[in-house]
Amino acid sequence: MSRLTDSITALAAPVCAAADCTLWDVDYVKEAGTYYLRIFIDRDEGVSLDHCEAVSRALDPLLDEADPIAESYILEVSSAGLERVLKKPSDFAKCLGKKVKLKLYSPKDGKKEFTGTLAAYDDAGVITLDTGESFAKAEVSNVRLTIE
Repeated sequence: MSRLTDSITALAAPVCAAADCTLWDVDYVKEAGTYYLRIFIDRDEGVSLDHCEAVSRALDPLLDEADPIAESYILEVSSAGLERVLKKPSDFAKCLGKKVKLKLYSPKDGKKEFTGTLAAYDDAGVITLDTGESFAKAEVSNVRLTIE
């Protein structure tokens, strides 16, 4: 993570906890000339619009006070989604045994996309599928849960 997203994570995590949610991810991007600060939240029981609203309303004044972003931006708070992206070791740990779609930067055995059940993720960042295929995190562009 960047220093910016790290500081926003520090602000957002307690807000999410107070709203009975967990912080899944923080994303700060520029799209079509507009900056977006996206806060992705999660709950075992599911995320409702009320949860998103509670986090947004509580986080907005904290962001205004801390002022970690110089530019004007739009704050969006949403569920991490059923087909969420896995980035951190904790994401992989929570999703062991679940079906994922893995995309590589460069083809391996003539393929750039692999689907299977997440069998393992080790301390060295090696992702293993139930198919027996293993990938170094550095060669993987993205891993996301997939729903059949």
